Amino acid sequence: MLVMGRHGADEGRMSDKLFGLSEAGVKTAREIKARYKKREPLIIPAEEQKFLAPENLLNSTVDLGGLEDPLPLALVSARDPEAPMALAAAARLSPLGRKTPLITGMFEIVGDLSKHETVKDAVSLITESAFDPNAIAKLRRETSRFIVRTRAEYTAALRQNLHNLMDGSISPRAFVQEFFHLTEAGNMRNDIRKKLVISLLMSETVRPSVKFLMLENFHEMPPSVQTAIIQALLRAESSRHVDLMKEELRWIVAQGIDYRQAH
Repeated sequence: MLVMGRHGADEGRMSDKLFGLSEAGVKTAREIKARYKKREPLIIPAEEQKFLAPENLLNSTVDLGGLEDPLPLALVSARDPEAPMALAAAARLSPLGRKTPLITGMFEIVGDLSKHETVKDAVSLITESAFDPNAIAKLRRETSRFIVRTRAEYTAALRQNLHNLMDGSISPRAFVQEFFHLTEAGNMRNDIRKKLVISLLMSETVRPSVKFLMLENFHEMPPSVQTAIIQALLRAESSRHVDLMKEELRWIVAQGIDYRQAH
């Protein structure tokens, strides 16, 4: 039995080498697919409390765990709704493209499946150059610039939405929906996200309805932002609105704990 076990393991390793895929990669791809289905942001597998940002995919020093494999990278390249993340995944995948015929074909299919023109152009650039290292380096540089440019556009849109909220040309619910969409789509850093959320909650010029709608999305926020909100409200001077927010947050946190215990 022991010999058969070793033989099976050897066959598995040979299969990994032949196709360029691994069990960890397949498992990660399934998890990513489930997150897309639930419309949840992606996380770094090695750091489950940290959201994945496009820069992580471009940084070879970041341990991406199973996400390093071609299959999950191809899935993100083809399926991610935001162009910066999809393009960064394609850039990370590109050096692996000629590792095996299967991965070469997978990379080409990404260009067919992606809805982002930037990803389609990236796949064309790499495949037409036969995975030339110079083309791969060029793609990484262009991807980095694209991420910076896109994030600046999302930040400008956030400012405009705040202006629209103040002059009454956008409803509180529409503002909050756009706020979370833009901060997620723009992959905003958590330290900036903390400052924005807390400034909105503590502002005397922002309507209470906006603040309560923000708190309704408490469990959608990164853990570090959740902690910062709790600390800010605990430190805040007592007032009618602050006390109401504390009571609302206490109820929201309790509901979240009950839900997690039930599941």
